[in-house]
Amino acid sequence: GNIPENAPPGLFINAQYLKDLSFENPNPLDAYKADQKPDIQVNVNTSVKKLPNNAFEVTLDIKTEAKTKEKIAFIAEVSYAGIFTLNKVPVDQEKPFLLIEAPRMLFPFARNVLAETTRDGGYPPLMLNPIDFGALFQKQMEEKKKKN
Repeated sequence: GNIPENAPPGLFINAQYLKDLSFENPNPLDAYKADQKPDIQVNVNTSVKKLPNNAFEVTLDIKTEAKTKEKIAFIAEVSYAGIFTLNKVPVDQEKPFLLIEAPRMLFPFARNVLAETTRDGGYPPLMLNPIDFGALFQKQMEEKKKKN
């Protein structure tokens, strides 16, 4: 991206977009007699792809599965991405910026897509709690250490 000469060090978002969205609603009629709240599992993953000119595509994948008494209510998956440019960021700081800051910027948009999708599916809009991307990053780093 075109970053002004005097721009502060940090992360700049150049573009953002929905990459993939899927919604499965196998038991829609159960939503009508939903006296019990579904149990919702959320799985989050972030990935980074290097692009030319110090740009990176960061993708935030969120999978949610709602079950009511062992029966699937819905499965909603969103893959939301942004193109980010790093400006004057030391190499050792690149990963935290791309795996913590970038997903943090993408999250509200991905969350909004999930809320609207579940609402269109006949459920109360799924409002995800904020995700601690710092903790997620630490966990990913520790898992990498174990593999090596």
